[in-house]
Amino acid sequence: MLISLIVPCYNEEEALPLFYKEATGVAHTLAETRQAQVEFIFVDDGSRDKTLEICRKLAREDQRVRYISFSRNFGKEAGIYAGLKAAKGDYVAMLDADLQDPPALIPEMLRSLLEEGYDCAATRRATRAGEPPIRSFFARMFYRIINKMSDTQIVDGARDFRLMNRKMVDAILELGEYNRFSKGIFSWVGFKTKWYSYDNVERVAGKTKWNFWGLLLYSIEGIIGFSTAPLALAAIAGILFCLLAFIGMIFIIFRALLFGDPTAGWPSLVCIILMVSGVQMFCLGIVGEYLAKTYLEVKRRPLYLVNETEENLSRKEEAD
Repeated sequence: MLISLIVPCYNEEEALPLFYKEATGVAHTLAETRQAQVEFIFVDDGSRDKTLEICRKLAREDQRVRYISFSRNFGKEAGIYAGLKAAKGDYVAMLDADLQDPPALIPEMLRSLLEEGYDCAATRRATRAGEPPIRSFFARMFYRIINKMSDTQIVDGARDFRLMNRKMVDAILELGEYNRFSKGIFSWVGFKTKWYSYDNVERVAGKTKWNFWGLLLYSIEGIIGFSTAPLALAAIAGILFCLLAFIGMIFIIFRALLFGDPTAGWPSLVCIILMVSGVQMFCLGIVGEYLAKTYLEVKRRPLYLVNETEENLSRKEEAD
């Protein structure tokens, strides 16, 4: 039995050695208790520090280590997809290099797949302790909104850290879309999933690569990728404003017939024009987002470009 551990990395030179030390301990436990072999797949997402050098060093010292280095930064979603494509394991796990996803959970997650008949063991944060209050508030609102708008339900606090069998991995790989939102894809493909909750864990080293605006854009990506409700809301808003305008015209006509035509205040007129124009631009922006995603899909560009793997390193060292 082979288990693949996919670890997307972006500027993780401080955390990567610590992760490797803990993950190898888990691999030793799996070998003793389940006679399972483990392969490590580090996906270097165009890091600017020494992450790639560490991956090379680990690959030289440990035959279980493989790595994929992108030609530039393509984002975590591309890293996840590249790791899934490269994974050879009967079971595949994804987890972050910063140890916010505890590798020690993997043996228990594997047990649920082997003994309880689950296809996937997934994790969610039970608390958001340590997060800024504003970020936590918007995160909770995001899950509420997307679950109201989309037929694909996403568990609040769900993380990318999960262990899947080969059947589920192959199903995910069939979805080759360019605009990816993995949390939604994991839910969309279905399969029987068991959830594990744990308290929020701080990064073991380094700095987070996510900021408020990055998370906001990522949430918009998820809503657009798994719901057409914003388009319906834009259409409903247009109908409502047309109805209000029609009622307003009737009111003005009757008022003029009954009471004459008093001088209208221009400030209120300007406010109405600005409000209606704002709603129009908002609706146009929603349509534009969907059109932009369609434009990116039809170009059929690859999700990522590979600059180097452990196989290239082996060939180079043999040639030298």
